[in-house]
Amino acid sequence: MKYAFYPGCVARGACPELYSATLEVCEILGIELDEQALEGAACTGAGVLQEKNLLLADTLNARTFALAEKSGLPLMTICSTCQGVMSQANQRLTEDPEYLAKVNETLADEGLEYKGTIDPKHLLWIIAEDLGIDFLESKIVRKLEGFKFAPFYGCYIVRPSKALKLDENPNRKQALEQVIETVGAEVVEFPGSTLCCGFPILTINPKNSQTMVANHTIDAKDRGADAMVTPCPLCHLNLDGYQPNAAALAKRDIDLPIIHLPQLVGLALGIAPEKMRLNKHLVSTKKLLSELAVAP
Repeated sequence: MKYAFYPGCVARGACPELYSATLEVCEILGIELDEQALEGAACTGAGVLQEKNLLLADTLNARTFALAEKSGLPLMTICSTCQGVMSQANQRLTEDPEYLAKVNETLADEGLEYKGTIDPKHLLWIIAEDLGIDFLESKIVRKLEGFKFAPFYGCYIVRPSKALKLDENPNRKQALEQVIETVGAEVVEFPGSTLCCGFPILTINPKNSQTMVANHTIDAKDRGADAMVTPCPLCHLNLDGYQPNAAALAKRDIDLPIIHLPQLVGLALGIAPEKMRLNKHLVSTKKLLSELAVAP
């Protein structure tokens, strides 16, 4: 199974551990990644560019889709924000032929054209749908029994439902919980799992952003979570990187590790934590990993 691989900006910058873990996991799962197919692809705009210049943002995403089409491969991302932004752009492009034609006029300068055949998919969906949960279970060498993980989807992979095709694929609403259960761990449900992490307002309202981090992580921790798992590196940046600030704001200890989706899967596949750079998180994973090491 081969994909045109779109890692996004954060996995190649502020969260390189996500990139490393993805390569390790995909190798074991038999997912072949072709990053060269999308060489030179731009940022999706992360929801910010769209607010300022929708046409420019959609053109940049259409360019990425055109590169994927040219390769003849389906497109895979490992960022929920990228997934949401690309899905919304793709909906606008494919539902309005005149708009797509206008965008293609710009792409023609590079000899590119987007025909509307790409359906970008997050690694989470590929594991749950293309490979299947039964296949994932067949590859597990160590069940993470006794551990409790809180799923954190964030905003962009759960809304808007039409662009993300949630009605056509209703299992996407529970895909993260399915993966957690398949690796043998217990799901810790909490109301904030599909809410915003606070990252979009971090620079304009850091106090409110960090309050959101505190609310989510404290709630999950108080419900018994050993760690939180997210398919979004932007959520990871906020929930992990600003958790110490959030703890100070809340005037209590939190110390809840935030794990990337492929890191969770990788632990169950028997991949060494250091290969997935689990020692590079700001909120230490040392206690979690030490408990895993002595678990039966």
